[in-house]
Amino acid sequence: MKGILFVFLALIILTTFLFNCATTVYVPEPPPAPKEEIKPPRPGPKAVWIEGYWKWSGDHYIWVPGHWVKKAKGHWVPGHWVKRPRGWVWVKGHWR
Repeated sequence: MKGILFVFLALIILTTFLFNCATTVYVPEPPPAPKEEIKPPRPGPKAVWIEGYWKWSGDHYIWVPGHWVKKAKGHWVPGHWVKRPRGWVWVKGHWR
C-alpha cells in the first residue's frame, strides 16, 4: 500500500513539474511598442486600470486592450515581456 501511495505522489509531482515547464512559451521576436489607449471613465472608486499588452498568438502578436477591474488586496504589478536566452517570455500581471 505504501508503495502505491509513493508512486502516486511521485506521478503527481512529476506531472506538476512537467506541466509548469511546458507552459513557458519562448517568442523569437520582441513585442511591438505598446499602443496608446484612451481610458474610458472609471466605473467606480475601487476600480484599477489594467494596461493593454501584446499577446503572442503562435505566429504573431495580438493587442489585448486595457480594461478596468475591481481592486484586490495589495497593488497591481503589470504583466511584461522579458528577454531570456531562448527568446522573449511573458510574465503575467498579478496582485502583490
